[in-house]
Amino acid sequence: MAKWSMVIDLDKCVACQGCSIACRAENNTPAVAPDQAEMGRAMRWNDVFPMPINPTEDTGEYPNVRAEYLPRPCMHCENPPCIKVCPVGATFKDADGIVEQNYARCIGCRFCTVGCPYSVRYFNWYEPKWEGDMILHLNPDQVVGPGVLEGPAVRPRSVVEKCTFCIHRLQKVHAQADAEGRAFRADEYVPACVQTCTGKARFFGDLDDPESTVSHLAKNTRAFHLLEDEGTHPKVIYLREG
Repeated sequence: MAKWSMVIDLDKCVACQGCSIACRAENNTPAVAPDQAEMGRAMRWNDVFPMPINPTEDTGEYPNVRAEYLPRPCMHCENPPCIKVCPVGATFKDADGIVEQNYARCIGCRFCTVGCPYSVRYFNWYEPKWEGDMILHLNPDQVVGPGVLEGPAVRPRSVVEKCTFCIHRLQKVHAQADAEGRAFRADEYVPACVQTCTGKARFFGDLDDPESTVSHLAKNTRAFHLLEDEGTHPKVIYLREG
């Protein structure tokens, strides 16, 4: 079993939002109306936030300015508090350590949303809709339940959803390797946000593989986790700006 991890180099993130758009398209994430977004109901599995700059630091002058951004997917914690508070076992950690969501079992209580210290869980307030030809853009490989491939799949109303490290891609490359009668290679599995990152700021792989890129980067002196004192042991690792 692999220990899937993502490393994000903040020095390379240019806040192009390509990761956010790729995530939305890959995972059939529904859009909400502007008034709903203002109420905090926007569905953004992968977001990029501008970070406040230390007022004592020189940020330059327009057009040569320096800005800092923080991309934020699900942390896929080793010790996820969201799982502990779910009363029906709808959120769980699979054998590879990926924190998944069973939408068929979710009762929409939103305990997991409150329990997550990273605010990366989103509640579906309305039935998702894609008008006209927009439905043609839905990804048919999407997962609606553990180990179940249906398409084009969307989450129903009144469930909580979140980043899954594009686990349907992992299932697809495993199935392809089996069909070809060969061993699965870790480098075949790449989430959409990593594949799309124009600044090459994201890296993905098996943290337990000492030869993997993420394993080497995790040992970098710039490496850190968000909210380390929470004891969640997230598998998303950041590299501080140099």
